Amino acid sequence: MSYKNGKDILPKSLLIEIQKYVDGELIYIPKNEGTRVPWGQVNGTREFMEKRNKDICHKYKEGHSIDTIMEIYNLSESSIRKIILKSNKGMR
Repeated sequence: MSYKNGKDILPKSLLIEIQKYVDGELIYIPKNEGTRVPWGQVNGTREFMEKRNKDICHKYKEGHSIDTIMEIYNLSESSIRKIILKSNKGMR
């Protein structure tokens, strides 16, 4: 996300109206609901975490201990258990 100067992109009348509320302050204007992209979709984080979670469940089903999985993925025991539990719920 980059910042743009309002005077460069807004009509003068709109700029004057906005200045009544936020004169010289930085504001964030969110995207329209229809154009928003789900979390992690643009940078690949969602895909990475889905693959990691599948790998965790696969290792657990192969018989790896939770302690071993914790060391491999550098996650807490509760995080590993949540991932496994969520995966098992999705299979039902």
